[in-house]
Amino acid sequence: MRRVVITVDGVVHESEVEPRLLLVHFLRDVLNLTATTIGCDTGNCGACTVDLDGASAKSCSVLAVQADGSTVTTIQGIAIRGERHPLQRAFHERHALQCGYCTPGMIMAARDLLGRVPCPRPEEVREALQGNLCRCTGYQNIIAAVIAAGREQGGPA
Repeated sequence: MRRVVITVDGVVHESEVEPRLLLVHFLRDVLNLTATTIGCDTGNCGACTVDLDGASAKSCSVLAVQADGSTVTTIQGIAIRGERHPLQRAFHERHALQCGYCTPGMIMAARDLLGRVPCPRPEEVREALQGNLCRCTGYQNIIAAVIAAGREQGGPA
């Protein structure tokens, strides 16, 4: 067992973990933050995407011990002053989800993009989300939602 200290959604968590425990399982099984989903356990689908020290990361490809001392933000921690994040609102308003399984990872990857490119072009959104798979939608509403959220957050119209 190995001791880790990880700040998740603004709360410091100290825990003893198996050295091989994946960050996604630490979030879901140890901290009970189940909104971060597990899609493939191989890093191919992006459903488990979180923010790790300011960058988008697939939590199924990071060990909890590798995140020791890090700051993690999950889909559950992106609300602003108790209100849904603009991406969460835009996904809902523009019907950018169907079953919702991929949505947490899509939103977290899109949040990373909007942090770098406040008003992305459709091709920039496609490139940023290429590691996140959705089996239900045609991606058009997802792209529209990301662009709309960028505008809502202050990007050019």
